[in-house]
Amino acid sequence: MPKRILTGKVTSNKSDKTITVIVERKIMHPIYKKFVTKSKKFSAHDSKNKFNIGDVVSIRECTPISKNKRFEVVY
Repeated sequence: MPKRILTGKVTSNKSDKTITVIVERKIMHPIYKKFVTKSKKFSAHDSKNKFNIGDVVSIRECTPISKNKRFEVVY
């Protein structure tokens, strides 16, 4: 099974070796036929602490690193 690769913006880098990434996607509303923006936050592993708030990064699925971290930063 291929690993998902998502692109999003860094919203927090307060934790050590962890960043929070918000991934936005647009879906069409089934009744109103307008595009609605949906977003979700993911915790990702950043081993070198090199990403800051506002950076656009790609994250990839991996084996669980902690309770909430299931992604790692690709770049």
